[in-house]
Amino acid sequence: MKPRKIRKLLVANRGEIALRVMRTARALGIATVAVYSDADRAAAHVGAADEAIAIGPSEPAQSYLNIAAIIAAARAAGADAIHPGYGFLSERPEFARAAAENDLLFVGPPPEVMAALGDKVAARRIAVKAGAPVVPGVETGDLASARKFAERAGFPILVKAAAGGGGRGMRVVAEAGALETALEAASREAQAAFGDGRVFLEKYLARPRHIEIQLIADRHGEVVALGERDCSIQRRHQKIIEESPAPGLSSATRARIVAAALNLARAAGYQNAGTAEFLLDGEEFYFLEVNARLQVEHPVTELRFGRDLVAEQLRIAEGGRVCAPDEPRGAAIECRINAEDPEYDFRPATGRVIALTLPSGPGVRVDTHLGPGAEISPFYDSLAAKLVTYGPDREAARTRMIAAFDEFALLGPRTNAAFLRDIIASEGFARADLSTRFLEEHLPRWRPDEHATRAALIAAALAADGRIGSAAGGGFAGANGAKANSRPSPWTTLAGFEAWRRR
Repeated sequence: MKPRKIRKLLVANRGEIALRVMRTARALGIATVAVYSDADRAAAHVGAADEAIAIGPSEPAQSYLNIAAIIAAARAAGADAIHPGYGFLSERPEFARAAAENDLLFVGPPPEVMAALGDKVAARRIAVKAGAPVVPGVETGDLASARKFAERAGFPILVKAAAGGGGRGMRVVAEAGALETALEAASREAQAAFGDGRVFLEKYLARPRHIEIQLIADRHGEVVALGERDCSIQRRHQKIIEESPAPGLSSATRARIVAAALNLARAAGYQNAGTAEFLLDGEEFYFLEVNARLQVEHPVTELRFGRDLVAEQLRIAEGGRVCAPDEPRGAAIECRINAEDPEYDFRPATGRVIALTLPSGPGVRVDTHLGPGAEISPFYDSLAAKLVTYGPDREAARTRMIAAFDEFALLGPRTNAAFLRDIIASEGFARADLSTRFLEEHLPRWRPDEHATRAALIAAALAADGRIGSAAGGGFAGANGAKANSRPSPWTTLAGFEAWRRR
């Protein structure tokens, strides 16, 4: 597609990432178009856009995953480009192909590159060709081949979905007797999640770190890396805390991982923003996957490099060239605040946000789509907010994060905020004892504080009775700052709640 300026951008997503993309587009003088489902008629991204078009019922398959409806909305609005955000259709090559067929710039890699990298088996082959080390494995999920590999490599082994990620279609197999059941279960889950039941196997690394490299590539063959992120702290294979730089990573190992990521991107013919992910085992690293999109955790890179990655994406989509990165400065940490109930095994929580208090101040960023009155529905991802802190070094960013959590309060659906704060405040995190087994090793029996739980229940009961309203503190934060009551949460503890009620 020929280079051209983007004048009107349709954002094919919802929630905080839709707002994030629109904010940059507005700063660049680009008009924005939102799409929304029935559940999102009153959502923040709808009001933030210059235009908004309904695309279907609340179920994602009939709205945010409906390619025909989104392309039709773009044509009706006269948009000339589409930004997919992350999740939903962001890594679907058929969506990028449909955009191109309708003369719409797709803000992401070409469909053929996306297809190759979206298939983990094909991506492994590209990595091998580019000279990047891969975890020993076998590119098939049939039982006979799996048994032979397990005999050769030894247990435990890992069964993984070929066409997706995020922990879905993934099983750790500790013994031969569990292999057949794990293969069948992983294949079923992969089919349900990605429409593709293929799985493959890798040797399971017991205590690796998860390191990723932010890549930016243009149409002219230039690729740059904007540092690394450590995403090791995960719950059920889902990232919950990310930081940059990766603490304790030697300069030599960093250089080797960056070189592997750049070689991989060049071998794949990559364009736009993407992330090459690796597992680090001691000083050895192994290719994991490429995410052909903007990552949830991109803010930590933006803060360290002073770059707006969405602006970079839009400029490259228009045909622009990548710019050499400046020297990174300081350290940044991101925590994903999810609407989920720690009392019940972190199951997704839903309901209306009655009051919201967001932290602010130097080095504090909150990306969220929520405000008082917003509904957290059961139809979509549970991400409620991303809390990001920056400091001259890791310890400054860490202590700033603890203080930020002490200012945060969401009255309504339960969240994992207290859990995240306890991780950040833990000795293991302070000394950067990081691995994908961090939670099992450092917080194996975590439970929410009893007083905080009682306070939340009392506050919720009074709210239902009309005795707490939006005056309880609130505000709305976006990518570039927050407007919030900066006092510590009045319902963090029972005593604090009761003191607030008496005032």
